[in-house]
Amino acid sequence: MSATILVVEDEPSIQELIAASLQHAGHRVLRADSAEDAVRLVNATLPDVVLLDWMLPGMSGIQYARHLRSIERTRNLPIIMLTARSEEHDKVAGLDAGADDYLTKPFSPRELLARIKAVLRRRAPQMTEDCVEVEGLRVDPASHRVHGNSQSLDLGPTEFRLLHFFMTHAERVHSRAQLLDQVWGDHIFVEERTIDVHIRRLRAALELTGHDRLIQTVRGSGYRFSALPE
Repeated sequence: MSATILVVEDEPSIQELIAASLQHAGHRVLRADSAEDAVRLVNATLPDVVLLDWMLPGMSGIQYARHLRSIERTRNLPIIMLTARSEEHDKVAGLDAGADDYLTKPFSPRELLARIKAVLRRRAPQMTEDCVEVEGLRVDPASHRVHGNSQSLDLGPTEFRLLHFFMTHAERVHSRAQLLDQVWGDHIFVEERTIDVHIRRLRAALELTGHDRLIQTVRGSGYRFSALPE
């Protein structure tokens, strides 16, 4: 599945090589030459992954990673540190600063793409194309198909994204604001009550196979996807 990836790299040739590899793989690429540029870009558009060079002019990659982890909006943003530093204590410092992974230069585009896929699977499973199945309800992001007990179910695009997010984050309560950020995007301005409309549509689509019971309303908090009784 296509992801929006921010590349923070001050070496033009390396930045171009990384961007070309990511675009060839179908990802959308944002570019920054410094952490300060990255701050402005992230304020405008929240990416799905940050590829962060350690040695940057001004604020270092380590400092910027700490900055991202200190803010609620970017606290869980996947970060992969890119650096020529290969000593164990350097890797530990990068991970301690909040990086999810650490890739030593030089690296191959194939390895980078594999690391991105792995960190998305851990941090943002809704961004992968892995099939998800719970209680006979199966979502296939690659084919954009949903089956309940082997019976095909017809969902609109928004309901599909909503269900996929729920199923990859089962047993967690999500507020309307959180669902808007995760499913619509954090810079899409729609009323929070819009969620309720799409929840009703999703439940109606799942009624055919009895899976509507998996979408639970948590009074005063939001919604939860759970196979356990309320």
